[in-house]
Amino acid sequence: MRTLTHVPARRRATRIPIGCDLWVYWEGHPHRDISRVRDLSSAGLFLETRFREAKGNRLFLHFLVQEGQIRIEALVRHVFAGQGLGLKLQSVVTQDIPQFDALLTRIRDPLSIAPAN
Repeated sequence: MRTLTHVPARRRATRIPIGCDLWVYWEGHPHRDISRVRDLSSAGLFLETRFREAKGNRLFLHFLVQEGQIRIEALVRHVFAGQGLGLKLQSVVTQDIPQFDALLTRIRDPLSIAPAN
């Protein structure tokens, strides 16, 4: 009989798969691009891009969302050739935190935020 062991998740926040088009403009060295976000959490995200960035590189993200301006600094943690980058969020610009929280709420439960009239 097989014994199952509990292995703790490595992520401190569960990534939410993005069911809508969510795009981000990002700048790194030496690349900059507009890319689709595949999944997102309060701690990280996966960015679809053809570019390769080195692990540990710092990227500056500018979200293109209905909640308003969201500027985030992130570090490249994983590189998947031809697919994209796994990023760890380092910081959100202080005045953009309410918009980031609203974005996370919207993607968790699309019915939770009614569109503005």
